[in-house]
Amino acid sequence: MAVHQAGTAERPKRTVWQTIIAMPVALALIALMAVGSVILWIGIPIGWIYAVSHMVNSSQPSLGPYVLLIFGIPITMALFGKLLFGLDHVYSRVTGQDSEVKFRAPWLKSMRGERNATRRLTVLEMTMIISVSIALLGFAIWFFGFAGSSLPST
Repeated sequence: MAVHQAGTAERPKRTVWQTIIAMPVALALIALMAVGSVILWIGIPIGWIYAVSHMVNSSQPSLGPYVLLIFGIPITMALFGKLLFGLDHVYSRVTGQDSEVKFRAPWLKSMRGERNATRRLTVLEMTMIISVSIALLGFAIWFFGFAGSSLPST
């Protein structure tokens, strides 16, 4: 149950799209979350691999660089994820509403359509789902279209 202060009126509920149109700051925050999620999934691992590869002078490095990658990537991703959640909280404060959108996964729908329950996702979660889907699609295109075969040819 929400406690309201005297003299404050409750804002009417708006959809995410209405908020984006009404507030350019909301669009900028969503764009930052989208760019941040791409950095999270692609930039951080590539950055760590690039940095560690320049620390090694041999083609057969010791265990140290591998351990650095194994621990460095997840820790950096967790810290960067905290920043993204901070952006989601800023979005909620700037827009004055919860950053939730209605979402019903297609694989959870009943064939007869008898259920009506939907799960509420935050704008950050929806941005992450879209960015991961695009990343997986890009990887599949690269892997099947451009990577070539690693099998020896006779």
